[in-house]
Amino acid sequence: MIKSTPDRPRPRMTDQPAPKHPAGPANGAVGGPEAWSRDELAESPHAHEGKQEKVRGMFAAIAGSYDLNNRLHSLWMDQLWRMHAVSRAKVRQGESVLDVACGTGDLTEAFAKRTEAAKIVGLDYTAEMLDIAKHKRNRRGLSAQRIRYTRGDAQDLVFDDASFDVVSIAFGIRNVQEPPKAMAEFFRVLRPGGRLVVLEFDTPSIAPVRWFNSFYAGWLMPRTATLIAGDRSGAYRYLPKSVATFASRDEMLEMIENAGFTGAAAKGLSLGIVACYSATKPPTT
Repeated sequence: MIKSTPDRPRPRMTDQPAPKHPAGPANGAVGGPEAWSRDELAESPHAHEGKQEKVRGMFAAIAGSYDLNNRLHSLWMDQLWRMHAVSRAKVRQGESVLDVACGTGDLTEAFAKRTEAAKIVGLDYTAEMLDIAKHKRNRRGLSAQRIRYTRGDAQDLVFDDASFDVVSIAFGIRNVQEPPKAMAEFFRVLRPGGRLVVLEFDTPSIAPVRWFNSFYAGWLMPRTATLIAGDRSGAYRYLPKSVATFASRDEMLEMIENAGFTGAAAKGLSLGIVACYSATKPPTT
């Protein structure tokens, strides 16, 4: 079980604009320094000691075209995957949700639109992504009191113990420096009986689907997405490599259980291209 740490000081959450960083242009325009070199991606990026800042830099560089690339290259399935995650969370009226690695806020907004949660907090490590999430929220007339965004690290959450009823993370767990550490934090901030929902890419078990996905995600998508984004950060070279070298489905379930969760389960989506994991923090006895 993960022990709480009430004596650790935690900064106050804020929805104010996060400071800009020099790693890439806020609008995702052409330019920005290289985050991932081809040599670095020859091996597993998860072993790189500077992974966290490299990931932040690449997301800063592609923020402006992130939603467009997601829609086009998932054939609009990414929204269905998020809807499934919301359904799996079983949010009840008046509960609170923390969406970690929220990016531009698609899953955060899905919780707001499809549940009666009283509070939804979107947290991300990249200021440029959060700027877009806030702009989308305001443009669509969604309540800034109900949907709040804050910059933070999944491995050291700024929230008190037992603060949320649901924690979600969509396609972000493989991007943190130490995923088990993030899982421990998710456990800590959940109330007893709270639910965890994780979306992540997976390896299809059906051979033809696996072969097609390997070609599409490993060769075609990196090239077309890079062109659309005008990207020089290496973000779309990182994506297939980070998926191929990340934890397997069994390893993910073990990681979730090792953090203290019970009832860990995985459901394959889109013929196994994506897995939706769910688990529960045990109630107090």
